[in-house]
Amino acid sequence: MEPDPYSPADRPAATPASTAVEDYLKAVFALETRLEGPVPTTALAERLGITPGSVSAMLRRLAELGLLAHEPYRGVQLTEEGRRVALRTLRNHRLLELFLVEVLDVPWDRVHDEAERLEHAISDELAERIAAKLGHPAFDPHGDPIPDEQLELAEQATSSLIDVEVGDRVRFVRVSDSDPSMLRHLASRGITPGVTLTLTDRQPFGGPLTVRLGEDAHPLGPQLAAAMRVTR
Repeated sequence: MEPDPYSPADRPAATPASTAVEDYLKAVFALETRLEGPVPTTALAERLGITPGSVSAMLRRLAELGLLAHEPYRGVQLTEEGRRVALRTLRNHRLLELFLVEVLDVPWDRVHDEAERLEHAISDELAERIAAKLGHPAFDPHGDPIPDEQLELAEQATSSLIDVEVGDRVRFVRVSDSDPSMLRHLASRGITPGVTLTLTDRQPFGGPLTVRLGEDAHPLGPQLAAAMRVTR
């Protein structure tokens, strides 16, 4: 009998985790990537929108479970097991976002919240079926890389559009999904991951940047330009 290509038998078994545990580990992972080191309690509290005291109590629990390592006066870092749980949750989230966009035609500015609710509920087997249905994609609708079935994450070297020089031609590859209004603004102008942009003007003193897409020119505020990741 041929092996079932969707069977999770060949992947590491998932550690049962509550929604709160997965949310914390995913947040620590995101901050570790950004801060390149231990994550301070205050930074985690700000990201999760809760008090530092509540965060400290949860971090102690996660350390007891072997999911986090605590460095006194510096912060916390994921253990190998904690990283695996975080990447599994991240994989579910990004696969669900793409499934909602590609299969159910949900606008890309609305999929984040839906995926946040669903990411904790699906099994590894269902995640693999979704991945197979989508052709084992490498990126979600916002250009974020999707961890593969072995939970390996291939990060792409990018720079911010705000740092591009006038005259440079770049490929727009990624944008945060945390601000739906930003995504709607970009989509209304046809600026989605994969398009090629040319920076044609930069106003001084923090003024807007102007990019050309095809024959059209689009002014972009500095906050939006800073959130857009590009490759040259």
